[in-house]
Amino acid sequence: METKDIQELMRLASKLGITEFEIEQEDFRLKIKTASDQVQIVREIHTANAPQQMMYAQPAALPAAAPQVAQVAGEPAAQAAAPAAEVQLTTIKAPMVGTFYRSSTPEKDAFVKVGDTITKGQILCVIEAMKLFNEIESEVEGEIVKILIDNATPIEYDQPLFLVK
Repeated sequence: METKDIQELMRLASKLGITEFEIEQEDFRLKIKTASDQVQIVREIHTANAPQQMMYAQPAALPAAAPQVAQVAGEPAAQAAAPAAEVQLTTIKAPMVGTFYRSSTPEKDAFVKVGDTITKGQILCVIEAMKLFNEIESEVEGEIVKILIDNATPIEYDQPLFLVK
């Protein structure tokens, strides 16, 4: 089983809300188990001598996907963080790897814009993955404060897409 196959299984399990998954083949056993924000993967490869076990721990958010805040030189960190503490923002993250699109076709308007009020179940964007267009629906209600991704941009799993107040 290739690494890309394992990653696809992890994405599918996450999308479906599966917390534990195990697959076993003749010379290979893979067990994926999530516990709150952590993912533990146990992979056994059976050789002629004895099984080898490899364990991986994947953090909840990838460092490359974390939003970064630019700080002005000489400005204390407390002042830069103060506005964020006043307003409670919810981050809507990508449920899969693919290409982010703000509308269903280039000719149509974007599903949502900054300042729009959204409801649960409302379509926010489309993510193309493996030639399939997946509509991403909101799981929260609120107002779109910021769209973090440009249209037609490749995205990673769990990458922040929208900030909602």
